[in-house]
Amino acid sequence: MQPRELANLICDTLQNAGFQAFLVGGCVRDILLQREPADYDVATSATPNQVLSLYPDGITVGAQFGVILVQRDSVKVEVATFRSDIGYSDGRHPDQVTYASSPQEDVKRRDFTINGLLMRHDTGEVLDFVDGQADLGSGMLRAIGEPDLRFAEDRLRMLRAVRFAARFGYEIERHTFLAIRKHAREIGQVSAERIRDELTKLLTEGAARTGFELLDQCWLLPIILPEIAAMKGVQQPPQYHPEGDVWTHTLMMLEGLPVQTSATLAWGVLLHDVGKPATFRSAAQTGDRIRFDGHVQVGMAIGRRILGRLRFSNDDTDQILSLVEHHMRFKDVERMRPATLKRFVRLPRFDEHLALHRLDCLSSNRHLEAYNFVTEFIKNTPSEVVRPAKLITGDDVLSVGYDPGPIVGKILAEVEEAQLNGELNSREEAISFTKRKFRLKSAETKKSKHRTIEA
Repeated sequence: MQPRELANLICDTLQNAGFQAFLVGGCVRDILLQREPADYDVATSATPNQVLSLYPDGITVGAQFGVILVQRDSVKVEVATFRSDIGYSDGRHPDQVTYASSPQEDVKRRDFTINGLLMRHDTGEVLDFVDGQADLGSGMLRAIGEPDLRFAEDRLRMLRAVRFAARFGYEIERHTFLAIRKHAREIGQVSAERIRDELTKLLTEGAARTGFELLDQCWLLPIILPEIAAMKGVQQPPQYHPEGDVWTHTLMMLEGLPVQTSATLAWGVLLHDVGKPATFRSAAQTGDRIRFDGHVQVGMAIGRRILGRLRFSNDDTDQILSLVEHHMRFKDVERMRPATLKRFVRLPRFDEHLALHRLDCLSSNRHLEAYNFVTEFIKNTPSEVVRPAKLITGDDVLSVGYDPGPIVGKILAEVEEAQLNGELNSREEAISFTKRKFRLKSAETKKSKHRTIEA
């Protein structure tokens, strides 16, 4: 079953039971824009208990707000009762919910006019009580009713306004824009997880550059990501970065992120040069050119603080910081020893490292020699050469006569290095190499040492 099929079926069931039911919100907006909706929502005059009487397996995901989740296989549709919300003392949840009798009342509590449209599932007729179709036609992102009230109800809506405007290429209506600026500092009252998720959507929906420019224009950027705002005006050596300052360079890279890019790559792009403002040294200070000595290490430390603040998972944090850590290594790839190069391309999710480097080049001097070199190496080097089976194990080392201890790990590391450099190709060669490089103590020496200990 497809999501639209389930939504239509729910509307049919509710209407046959004597209730009003409409498709509502983002799905209607996307249908009118001829986009494929990510999900479907239904608004109805039925109360949650009445919905559950028709769908006993429904899940009460927000019973206090009148929301029931109906699921068939992997397809989910949220069914929400018409309602009016009274008071938002916590800046997110209504203090009181009153079920409404009409869809007109229900849409008044929603965020933006383009998200306040309803549609009859069977005829396609649109019910528009907020002039949302006009704003869709003119490309305008406008809060429903009084913008100050909409943002006081849920302050995350300020970030959502930026994301929707960027995603659809819309202008933020003047009063809505000014209200965001007025309340920008209040975004700090939103949970870190919700801010993280909204920023991740902003970075991965195909309009990341526009989104971050709007964050800056709306005065939200220095509140939620002051470390990124600090990039503005930080100049770079023109021979390597003719595009301009660190902010401009980062925006150009964000512009190159495709729709549905991975979240870790997107955040890696955003943070890869976050250490530059703190490590900037002018040409007058260095005696030759602008430099950012140590910016990778500083950037990793700053990145870790940002990712911790936004409650990223350990796995995502590790990958994003790895992208920051290794982004400067590409300049050395053509001079790397074979073992070093093979270990480099064996980094987890190396395709993201490669994609970041390509964007880095295209957003600066456009020199793709290192990118092409690594791409050709991966293409022409069999996997078993990059990740060869081990020639010897720890048991092999012990069987030769070495004592257990740190020496075993050191031997295995030296053997792997020689193997990756093409110097060893068999178990026999590895054992012979080990005996030559790591001398075994003679039996007599061991006995002498043993007698000395006993004495």
